[in-house]
Amino acid sequence: MAKNTIIINPLDNVAVALTDLKKGDTYEGVTLFEDITKGHKFTLKDIKKGENIIKYGNPIACAVADIPKGHWVHTHNVKTNLSENLEYTYNKVPTSLPPAKARKVMVYPRQNGDVGIRNELWIVPTVGCVNGQAKLILETFKKEYGEEGFDGAFTYTHPYGCSQLGDDHERTKLILQKMVRHPNAGGVLVLGLGCENNQMSEFKKSLGPVDEKRIKFLVCQEVEDEIASGVALLKEIADEIKKDGREERDISCLRVGLKCGGSDGLSGITANPLIGRFSDYIVACGGTTVLTEVPEMFGAEQILMNRAKDEKTFEKIVGLINGFKDYFRRNGQVVYENPSPGNKAGGITTLEDKSLGCTQKSGSGPVSDVVLDDGFVTQKGLNLLNGPGNDMCAVTNLAAAGCHLVLFSTGRGTPFGGFVPTVKIATNRELAAKKSNWIDFNAGAVLDSDFDTQLEKLIDLVVETANGKKTKNELNSTKEIAIFKTGVTL
Repeated sequence: MAKNTIIINPLDNVAVALTDLKKGDTYEGVTLFEDITKGHKFTLKDIKKGENIIKYGNPIACAVADIPKGHWVHTHNVKTNLSENLEYTYNKVPTSLPPAKARKVMVYPRQNGDVGIRNELWIVPTVGCVNGQAKLILETFKKEYGEEGFDGAFTYTHPYGCSQLGDDHERTKLILQKMVRHPNAGGVLVLGLGCENNQMSEFKKSLGPVDEKRIKFLVCQEVEDEIASGVALLKEIADEIKKDGREERDISCLRVGLKCGGSDGLSGITANPLIGRFSDYIVACGGTTVLTEVPEMFGAEQILMNRAKDEKTFEKIVGLINGFKDYFRRNGQVVYENPSPGNKAGGITTLEDKSLGCTQKSGSGPVSDVVLDDGFVTQKGLNLLNGPGNDMCAVTNLAAAGCHLVLFSTGRGTPFGGFVPTVKIATNRELAAKKSNWIDFNAGAVLDSDFDTQLEKLIDLVVETANGKKTKNELNSTKEIAIFKTGVTL
């Protein structure tokens, strides 16, 4: 029989509705004084004004008025406990990983010793001015050559590459360079205009040595017919990457990004804890996971800090958190202006509520490293990555840092996908059924079965995806990038 409510932690003074609940009915020994929508919270005891609301065993808010037992708890009667400045201390906690049996995956070995899970052909524009030309080159190439013998041809357009200053200009160049070197790309055509700030000569210089059979460059202003020239270069690259084949490797070769978007009240109960168990599994196998969305760590950051493998890593996490708070302040914005309207409608009340649910994706293992804007993931284990919560920017950052695929939980639903396979994991069965054209996995099933059963199914799906099974975003050709911007545009 399906459960109607859940008390996540024995310390909690609220329960969460797993279905819509009616006024007058009794759950967890409490009679409801009002209807409670699925994903929302109700009090298990009388809570006085100023008293903390406890969920996940931690405070998520404080009451702004007395809230009697059996009443709805949400934005109308609580407020965040968070303040602008916090002092952090390293209180290392013991971490452990469950025993894990490593699986095998079939991947593409790369010349530098890395592996890819796709063998795709990409066009990467250096500037938005050539987006249209990139699309025309791709369309013409597909008509003349097709996509047989490799995993598809794609272009990743964006509006940047010119009229940007300082950090924004460098970030655009760096993200595009990371894409050029991504192991899921068998080959890349870098397409420029000629007069943009992101000059091809400088781009190539800081990119460093490349395999000239697989990475080619074209400046549109330097040729008479850029479409014909681009198609000719793509054909040369395609002829080369057709030679690639999959080989068996241990699952520890994978780097998996962890992301949530359009969260609801079940995100921290079903999908995110399931992803956390997957993170523990692959880390126990010797693999790598990467958690981002720094603003959605606010309120749960001390938990992550206490799991740092050593004091140096703790200090890196402190820098990560404070650096992002400084970014908010520099732009005159409220640090804790979160969650979104959709989050609130789904039952998430404060940023602490959202963050404690979001960080469930990190599992229970130690934090191995922190990766900043200019870095790639180099450490095995759980990594934290700098970046915003915005879905498109976050997935782009994860992929650019080296992730082969991203596990993306959602309670509201989204069709978005990044430039690597983006596995959509629904927090509830209704979303999984309604948007089956978007959703790859139903984590709501943990409420009807158990986490161990669903973890095995999720591992199966990740292995299948690594082996070439297309995710829904790939089937729908929903593959996009978004580059994080912080400064001035001329």
